[in-house]
Amino acid sequence: MSRRRRWVSAAVQTAWGWLDRAGEIVPGTAAADRFGSFGPGSCIGFPAATLMNVGSIHLGARTLVGRQATLSVGYSPYDERLPERGLVVGDRCVLGARTSLTAHESIVLGNDVWFGQDVFVSDASHGYQDVATPIGQQFGTHTPVVIGDGCWIGHGAIVLPGTRLGRNVVVAAGSVVRGEIEDHAVVAGVPARVVRHHEPGVGWVSAGGDVRPEMPSA
Repeated sequence: MSRRRRWVSAAVQTAWGWLDRAGEIVPGTAAADRFGSFGPGSCIGFPAATLMNVGSIHLGARTLVGRQATLSVGYSPYDERLPERGLVVGDRCVLGARTSLTAHESIVLGNDVWFGQDVFVSDASHGYQDVATPIGQQFGTHTPVVIGDGCWIGHGAIVLPGTRLGRNVVVAAGSVVRGEIEDHAVVAGVPARVVRHHEPGVGWVSAGGDVRPEMPSA
């Protein structure tokens, strides 16, 4: 590699690193001030994909949102019927790159919820019953989503409207989840089903009866 190319490469990397840091949304920035609330120590990586109607979005403390994320409430920036707390994310959450959370009525994430990359969560979908109207013009019902404390949502998972996950639920990568899932369960598949659950005093039991021992806290 020529000296000129090495110099240009180093300059670009330095400039990009500066933009990356300068573009983060953190407490005290004008962008953070527009949120409904933005907890201390939290950060949204640069660049974001879409941040829409952030006055209805509330982030807890020490929560990290990766680059190219979409956090939105409502159908458009001009939507006048916005819930006050349409999207609520708890403390110490980690939402991977390209996460997409699109709320219309209510999406609530508890504390210590971690997402892999490319996770999609929405509380509304499209209708299809009117055969004379394009699907994209048929708005479905709004059904709130709740993701409990300590959940882990794997890479590329989709959480559909009406889903309620209990505490410490694992959603396997690529799964499509809908419905109510009990605490301390592992779900996988399309549609996602419980493949392992916790039984106190026994361990983590699979659908086939295999048992993995419970590991004590450090």
